[in-house]
Amino acid sequence: MAALERCPSGDFLDLLRRREHPFAVGAPVRPVETGQPLIEAHGTTVLAVKYAGGVLNVGDRRATSANAVMYDRAEKILEVDDTTLLAISGSYARALEVVRYLRHAFHYYRRTQLQEMSLEGKLSEVSRVVAQNVASAMSGLGAFLPVISVYDATRGEGRIFFYDGLGARFESEEWGAAGSGAERIRGAFDYILKTKGRFRDMSLDEALSEALVLLDIAAEMDAMTGGYDKVLPSAKAVSAAGIEHLPEERLREAVSRIRRGA
Repeated sequence: MAALERCPSGDFLDLLRRREHPFAVGAPVRPVETGQPLIEAHGTTVLAVKYAGGVLNVGDRRATSANAVMYDRAEKILEVDDTTLLAISGSYARALEVVRYLRHAFHYYRRTQLQEMSLEGKLSEVSRVVAQNVASAMSGLGAFLPVISVYDATRGEGRIFFYDGLGARFESEEWGAAGSGAERIRGAFDYILKTKGRFRDMSLDEALSEALVLLDIAAEMDAMTGGYDKVLPSAKAVSAAGIEHLPEERLREAVSRIRRGA
């Protein structure tokens, strides 16, 4: 087995640059001149809300290209490590590539530095890959914006971070959302906070019900977003116990409560 190539700083992106890996070069993607438009699948809509103990992520399953539904069972909430979730909006292929990179980068740091990367280091690494993608995004392909949910053991709470297209990072106190349906429901988040209280004070099941209602509203107002009638959304939570994948039975129970008005 080949020896693990080491970098003193544990910087996986720097290692890729030295090897001239396409991911690290940063050249814009140029469509092949075939006379036909290049089809790129996009994912929308994803949202994250805090609850008492962690952060819940919910995402519809629809992947689209222009006005066509490419796939209705896409997984948009991906595990980066044991305490980090990344929710996808935008270019599905590019986001999957970024998640694979982050998994390797965190593992590479752990192997070379003999310790886990700090939360600040992980968030900065996400900023770097978003900024690295600017050239591709400006060429019209590969644009994506992530929502990061983590459990911060040092503070004993779940935290939500989101980014702009240049990699600037922001932290949200209660919720985060991305995708074409997210803009249509921004006011609904504030309405819940003002009428039902903070998300961080809700139980996981209460937060799940609110998140499903928000996703259903987005689906009614945004043709690119799938609801929960045909295909159930995906839902994952991150807490001190790690990452929990909420099963379909639990989602069906939550949908039933919503329809009963419970």
